[in-house]
Amino acid sequence: MLKITSSFRTAAIAVAIGSFTLAIPLYVATAADSDQTQSDQNNTASAQSAKGSVNVENRIQTLHDKLKITADQEDAWVKVAQTMRDNETNIHQLIRERHAHPDSMTAIDDLQSYQKIAQAHADGLQKLTTVFQDLYNSMSDDQKRNADEVFGRFEGHRDAITGKKKHK
Repeated sequence: MLKITSSFRTAAIAVAIGSFTLAIPLYVATAADSDQTQSDQNNTASAQSAKGSVNVENRIQTLHDKLKITADQEDAWVKVAQTMRDNETNIHQLIRERHAHPDSMTAIDDLQSYQKIAQAHADGLQKLTTVFQDLYNSMSDDQKRNADEVFGRFEGHRDAITGKKKHK
């Protein structure tokens, strides 16, 4: 069962990375409209960055509420929240770089850019795991069970493993 859970989580992370990257529009410009396209890309990148900031703040607040963080755990939580913000900033910066000059990117440049985003995601997960471990260690047994459930239900992957359906 542990092997299935571990491999499923790895697959879920890979799908999430791929979905996140593929969901971002790629712009291909001709020489004639490259100036307008660059302006549009800058505006789109700014809008995506602002949306990403709002989304990460929503995720932070939702997790705070679902995990039932106590006053004594706030210091550890602040580190978790800041790590989430930093990870979001790093990923969005790499995405902006990826989309800065799509008309001059080779296939190798494209793959290397994607690799940087995937690596930043993996590095960010490592940082988040480290700071979350401190918070998790401070939790009561009930909070830990709740955290296990909250994280286990992310994207419905625990339900997929057990064959249960989400109740809405």
